Amino acid sequence: MAAPCVSEADPDLVLAAARRWLGTPYRHQASCLGVGCDCLGLIRGVWRALLGSEPEPVPAYAPDWVVAATDEPLARAAARWLQPVDLAAARPGDVVLFRWRDGLAARHAGILSGPGRLIHAYERVGVVESPLATAWHRRLSHAFRFPATGPTP
Repeated sequence: MAAPCVSEADPDLVLAAARRWLGTPYRHQASCLGVGCDCLGLIRGVWRALLGSEPEPVPAYAPDWVVAATDEPLARAAARWLQPVDLAAARPGDVVLFRWRDGLAARHAGILSGPGRLIHAYERVGVVESPLATAWHRRLSHAFRFPATGPTP
């Protein structure tokens, strides 16, 4: 189990790391800067840039892995390694999760980049920084902050 996070990563460092991924093509399950990633791969890549090795292996998952899931595997994994934040307190540099419909698990992740802005890997588009439009905003389900240091072995 992860130790509680004592301090938060500098949001400017998080955003600089995330913006390096802009233009990376979308590739399901990938996390390779400039080559390909999905939304989770983007978060994993930012983690590695800030904190080093990933804290746990990511199991294989299908593109529709959570279509009917009602538990929260993505949110549970995020809570093991990131600091949960109230959605109302989310700020640039925070990881946010989205659910497509009420009653279903969150299945998309991104990083807030400014007021009403989001960096995320979008299927058929790649990693972009885009407006957090009303349609996206109403699907927000969770928020987390990167810790300043990774877990100790």
